[in-house]
Amino acid sequence: MGAKGRSLALLAAAAVALPMIISTPAAAADQGGIPGIDEVRHSWNIRQLASVPKQAPFNVPEALNTDLAFSGDKAIVGNYNGFTIYDIRNPRKPKLISQVSCPGGQNDVSVSGNLVFLSTDSSRSDNSCNSVSKPASEKDAWEGIKIFDISDARAPKYIAAVETNCGSHTHTLVPDNKSKDLYLYVSSYGPRAEFPDCSPPHDLISIIKVPAKNPAAAAIVAKPVLFPDGGNPGVGGTFPDKIVAATSGCHDITVYPSKDLAAGACMGDGILFDIKNREKPRVINQVRDNEHFAFWHSATFNNEGTKVVFTDELGGGGRATCNEQIGPERGADGVYDITGRGDNRKLEFRSYFKIPRPNAESEVCVAHNGSLIPVLGKDIMVQAWYQGGISVWDFTDSARPKEIGYWERGPVSNTLTTAGPWSTYYYNGHIYSSDIEKGFEVLEIIDPRVLSAKFVRMKELNAQTQTRFW
Repeated sequence: MGAKGRSLALLAAAAVALPMIISTPAAAADQGGIPGIDEVRHSWNIRQLASVPKQAPFNVPEALNTDLAFSGDKAIVGNYNGFTIYDIRNPRKPKLISQVSCPGGQNDVSVSGNLVFLSTDSSRSDNSCNSVSKPASEKDAWEGIKIFDISDARAPKYIAAVETNCGSHTHTLVPDNKSKDLYLYVSSYGPRAEFPDCSPPHDLISIIKVPAKNPAAAAIVAKPVLFPDGGNPGVGGTFPDKIVAATSGCHDITVYPSKDLAAGACMGDGILFDIKNREKPRVINQVRDNEHFAFWHSATFNNEGTKVVFTDELGGGGRATCNEQIGPERGADGVYDITGRGDNRKLEFRSYFKIPRPNAESEVCVAHNGSLIPVLGKDIMVQAWYQGGISVWDFTDSARPKEIGYWERGPVSNTLTTAGPWSTYYYNGHIYSSDIEKGFEVLEIIDPRVLSAKFVRMKELNAQTQTRFW
C-alpha cells in the first residue's frame, strides 16, 4: 500500500474508532439561559486547553488583542499596543517568547518567514514605536505598515515602514507569482476632506512590494481604483434600523494566490477580483445586500475556491446584535457560490449563518474573523463572534449551513463592553483564539466530522492568504 493509501486507511480506521472515544460522558453545555459573568458554556466536542492572560503593558482594557498569524511553532498576536510572540510547541502550555511595544491600532499582523507585518490605522506623530497620537488633519501625521524581522524571536527588530493613504486598517500578504518577492494589499477607509493624506474619494487599495532580498526597501508600487464608478452610496439610519456603510475603500481582502483570485469585503460591497497581475487586480464581480448587510467586514474562500463566506460587522464591533431584536440574518455570515468561468464568474447568494444562541445586551456580539478547518471533502470553518464566543460551522451545503460546535463565556461585565474572541483560527490540530481582553487561548475540537484536519500540517498561516489543503 502506498503512502497515500496508508494515510486514507488510517483516516478511515480512526473515523470508525473515534465515536467510541467521544461517546463517554462529557461536560454538557447549559442550553438554557445566557451564562453569568465569565461563566463558560460549550458543546460536547470542544474544550479549552490553555488561556494565557495579557501581560503588562498590554494588560489594560484599552490594549485590545487583535489578529493572529502563525509561523512554524510560533503564534503572533496583534494588540493595539504592539504584538506578542508565543511558543506553541506544546499547545497545552503556550509560552511567551517576546512582546513588542509599538502602539498604533489595530496592529493586525501577518508573517512570512522571518518577517512580521503590522498595520497601523491610528494617526501617529511618526512611524517609530515611541510615537504618540496626532490628528490626521496634520500633514506630517503618519499611518501605514511597519515591518519587523523576527529571526531572533526573543528580540524582534524593526526594519522598515511604509506610509499609506488613510493608513492600514488591515493588510493581506500576497506572494508574487513570478519571484520570491511579496506584496501587501493594504485596506483602509474613512476619508475626510480635512485629512491631507486621506481625502475623498478613497476608492482604492495600496499595494506594497516587499523585495525578498531587501525587505527594508519595501515601497508602494500601485494604488488601483476598485470602484471607478463609485461604490455603494450607503443607506442612512440609526442602529439597529436599516443602515448600510457607504463604500470608501475596503475593510479586508482575502486572496487565494494559486487560483489568482481575491475576495474583498469593502464596507457596502462584496467584490471578487482577478489578481493574476499582482500589481493590477481586476474586479470581475460586485455584489450588495442592503437589506441584510450593514458593513462587509471579511471574507473566506472554501478549499476548492468555489465559495466565499462574507461577514457583516453590524454595529462596527461595538454593539449587541446576537438577540431576537436583530434576528438571524443581520450581523451574520453570507454564503456565496462562485459560478461561471473567467471574467464571467459571479458571486451567487445562497444563505445566511448566525450563531443560534442569544447573548446579553451587555455583550458585543457579531460575525468576525475565522478560518477554514482543513477537513477532507467538507467546507467547515471556525469563527470568532466577539462575546458570542467561538463557533464551528459547516457550509458544505451552501444553502443549509449548520453549527456543529461552540465555546463561549458569559458577559465580562453588566455594561456593554467590546470583549471576547477577535480572531479564531485552526492551525495544525488546534483552535487558537485572540481574546480581546482575556488573552491568548487554545482549544481543541474532538469530532469525527473534522478528524481529517488532524492530518494537515502547515508551515505558516495567514488566514487572509489561503492555500489548498487537500
